[in-house]
Amino acid sequence: MSAAHTRPAENGARPVRLPWWAVALAVVSFVALLFVISPAAEAEAAGVPPAMASVIHFLARLLGAGV
Repeated sequence: MSAAHTRPAENGARPVRLPWWAVALAVVSFVALLFVISPAAEAEAAGVPPAMASVIHFLARLLGAGV
């Protein structure tokens, strides 16, 4: 069934369908903002901070990169 032919809900509200890239863009923006606001004094010179590494690892697993 096509999205153009869906019936509206009984209370008159219309269902909202987001494309996949809208959700991905929001997640990427959120992670980028977290990275920007992290204090620079706590940054490690020889790599990624452990918290950021775990977030990157989780996102890689979520996207199926198999890291």
